[in-house]
Amino acid sequence: MNTKTENRHLSAGDDHPAPAASLMRRLLLLALAFLAITPMHGCKQPAAAPSFKSTDITGIDSGKDFRLNDHLGQPRTLSDFKGKIVVLFFGYTHCPEACPNTLMELALAMKRLGPEADKVQVLFVTLDPERDTQALLAQYVPAFYPSFIGLYGTPQQTAETAREYRVFYNRVAGAAPGSYTIDHSLGSFIYDRSGKLRLLASYKSGADVLVHDIKQLLD
Repeated sequence: MNTKTENRHLSAGDDHPAPAASLMRRLLLLALAFLAITPMHGCKQPAAAPSFKSTDITGIDSGKDFRLNDHLGQPRTLSDFKGKIVVLFFGYTHCPEACPNTLMELALAMKRLGPEADKVQVLFVTLDPERDTQALLAQYVPAFYPSFIGLYGTPQQTAETAREYRVFYNRVAGAAPGSYTIDHSLGSFIYDRSGKLRLLASYKSGADVLVHDIKQLLD
């Protein structure tokens, strides 16, 4: 190859990029143009995770179910209330402070929920089946709010249910013969509409906290 021919070939190589590189550049430009004009269907922002004020206990290995009777004498299990937010707590009708306070907070929360209160079921499980008869529960529990339901069982059923929920309770003898109080765990268990245990609301958390968290679960 003479010098003129060699110079001509070198000059051509400098002025025109190699075919492979040119092809890759064209494909990249086409891809960018395609992305610019194609609607990004299915690329929605993920929904924000709920922000609860109560303790999130999702996935805890307890509180799966119960078998008790309601204050009308009907057998009940957790599945009876599927489709509603369920708020369940343990107590007894002779409780001097904690139990009525909790029921009053829940009643206030129901009032603040307005029409959405129809999607919530409050359950009061007695730890004192000896004194808390069906008739007494039927009088006591709905007095706080008409839709509230009292649940009771035999002493054995009560112990099994408390164990399932890891609830502590202990009878404490009073000053008068036959009188007693019951020391017990405090807090309300809150289920979502699918029947999954999600939250533990602490005692005296307040109606605002309950309303906030129930609305989060309803959404």
